[in-house]
Amino acid sequence: MIAQSRLSGVGRTESASGPSFPISPIPAVNVASVPQRSPLRYPGGKTWLIPHIRSWLRPLMPRPRVLIEPFCGGGTVALTAVCEELVDRSVMAEFDHDVAAFWHAALRHNDELRNLISAFEPTLEAVSDLAGRAPRSLLEHGFRTLVLNRTRRGGILAPGAALTKSGENNKGLASRWYPDTIIGRLRNIQAHTSQITFCETDGMELLETFAELPGAVAFVDPPYTAGGKRAGNRLYAHHQLDHRRLFKVLAEAPVEFLMTYDCAPEIADLIEEHGFHAVEVVMRNTHHARISELVITRRAVFT
Repeated sequence: MIAQSRLSGVGRTESASGPSFPISPIPAVNVASVPQRSPLRYPGGKTWLIPHIRSWLRPLMPRPRVLIEPFCGGGTVALTAVCEELVDRSVMAEFDHDVAAFWHAALRHNDELRNLISAFEPTLEAVSDLAGRAPRSLLEHGFRTLVLNRTRRGGILAPGAALTKSGENNKGLASRWYPDTIIGRLRNIQAHTSQITFCETDGMELLETFAELPGAVAFVDPPYTAGGKRAGNRLYAHHQLDHRRLFKVLAEAPVEFLMTYDCAPEIADLIEEHGFHAVEVVMRNTHHARISELVITRRAVFT
């Protein structure tokens, strides 16, 4: 498998075996240096990728009409593309019922959701009560998702995820609860509601449906479960994916796409098989370990 990323003299990653990929000339951005669009703290979020998204979309002619994000999660890319006028509209899909409830609430009941956030105090009792009570409405369900996302370790919503204990600056549960910031992001989403379509559906089916839509582009960020990786299993309630089928759909459709993946040997083989192009983006995680992800496109974009 591809060894831990390091920069070589020719700008490529070195591997213990198998293919290597060029290092992207665009570095992984500090997330504090780009606008934060999503109210959710999503494991595997793609705020660091925003400079690549801009560099991919801006030169496309004619200008893309719609961006499809079939595995939207926190929706950072779809929101950025609309808010920065890189596309006319976005179509987002998420199969996780809890995450979908949040997006339904944010797009349909934005005012009421902001009011709930403003009135909520994230104490252990309040969060535990919310977690243990079945939601009585779509709005309450979406609010519950947001609260748990903001009070669980790493924003993980999968079954068994633990609540934050010490948190940022030892603030405990409240360390990631910024009501004014979250409300501000929801207001921004509300301003673009007419440009955002959300579907609670299987992302692969959405991609197959929209991939031949004239003027469409796709940002594809699937759960990282290829090559026996366990991260997707631990982080997401819905993580099963036919990776070969996904590559086949993108290869056969005319849609321009940007796809991210873990550096797994299975994925390297699929990239080569379909003649796609990939660069590696090297970054450091919260534990200061150097990690990397692949950015895959139909044609060479970042070399």
